[in-house]
Amino acid sequence: MKVSRCKGTRDLMPQDMARFRKIEAEIRNCCLGWGYREVRTPVLEYLHLFTSAGTLSPDMLGRVYSFLDWDGWSGERVVLRPDGTIPIARLYVENFQDTPITRLFYVENMFAFEGTGEESRERWQCGAELIGGSKPEGDVELISLALEALGTMGIDRTEIRLAHAGLLKTFFEGLGFSGEEEAAFLDQVFSGNLDVLGDLRERSPEAEKQLQLLFNLKGSTPGFVENIKSVFSSSVSGLEPSLKELARIARMLTGLGFDYQIDFASGRNFEYYTGIIFGFYTGERRLGGGGRYDELIPLVGGKDMRASGFALYLDELMNLIEEPAERERILVRVKNEEGLKDCLEAARLLRDAGYIVEFDLGVEEAVGFRWVVDMRCSEGTEIIDQVSGEKSLSASPDELLKWIGETECR
Repeated sequence: MKVSRCKGTRDLMPQDMARFRKIEAEIRNCCLGWGYREVRTPVLEYLHLFTSAGTLSPDMLGRVYSFLDWDGWSGERVVLRPDGTIPIARLYVENFQDTPITRLFYVENMFAFEGTGEESRERWQCGAELIGGSKPEGDVELISLALEALGTMGIDRTEIRLAHAGLLKTFFEGLGFSGEEEAAFLDQVFSGNLDVLGDLRERSPEAEKQLQLLFNLKGSTPGFVENIKSVFSSSVSGLEPSLKELARIARMLTGLGFDYQIDFASGRNFEYYTGIIFGFYTGERRLGGGGRYDELIPLVGGKDMRASGFALYLDELMNLIEEPAERERILVRVKNEEGLKDCLEAARLLRDAGYIVEFDLGVEEAVGFRWVVDMRCSEGTEIIDQVSGEKSLSASPDELLKWIGETECR
């Protein structure tokens, strides 16, 4: 009986893995260059890490993979991690709390159930977290790091979309929304369903009017934030700190020459964010996002600590970048076992020089190989350049390497 892979999963083929490793290498190189250190959290985490903190929306909690981890007659409910930042917050509290500023990054897979099986239940992310510090410059640092990483992959036309969780929360607190009501409402808005704003009409016609205006406003200058102040500050109290922070970040992004759009309907994955929220887009394709989550560290048992982070989505990026060029391949035809040592030595030298070397085990054809090295000849080692058709004989592995290098340069 043929056994298929699980619904909602995918096999990564060699060409997929080549793209995956290229993305991973570029992000790792950029993060290390900015002073971030790599960590990896367990695939299994206790469920109460996500429930006691109240950080995941009811929708997300309803889609986690959870089960009992038995220990004798009792067990603790565990989950396959549905999120990357919350486990990093736990790791930070356990290991780095006395460090004024901690810069960490990760490359990990996340899991969430999807009923149809047509969308992915496993997704890969590269994320960076900046914990500590007290200035909005930290958010701009993360945005700059993400754009640099995308640029090294050849993705240059990236738009930043900005929202602010603090501003939105202030609106809903004024309406008397509970945390769950607010989360459910914003989940609909950020999923693109602005019709849900009509549900506010009976509760507060004025609030519905203001939110309709807010979620439909878009701008790309610091002056746009000043316009928001003039429209809303007199009617909604408590917005000043959020608008001031948003304006400052907008000014810094403008000064750096980054393309951005302030769009309050773009704040996806908002659950634990308290401040600026940013997303990275090429066209309408979302490549990643992040934001400030100042309340998360205390929620998982740590001290009050400012923190920001972002994640880039490998599954999306793999569809955008080209497969890396493969190294030149060489096929070695092996003589009898007495000559195996010489064959292995020649292959080692060629691999050290950067070539892919495969042995002919009796079934390989020479298709796809730049050179064929036949060590079965009594006169010496025969080398064939399959591009030019040139042939040569070499008496030693060093001569073999030299000839291949010369023909490659022609």
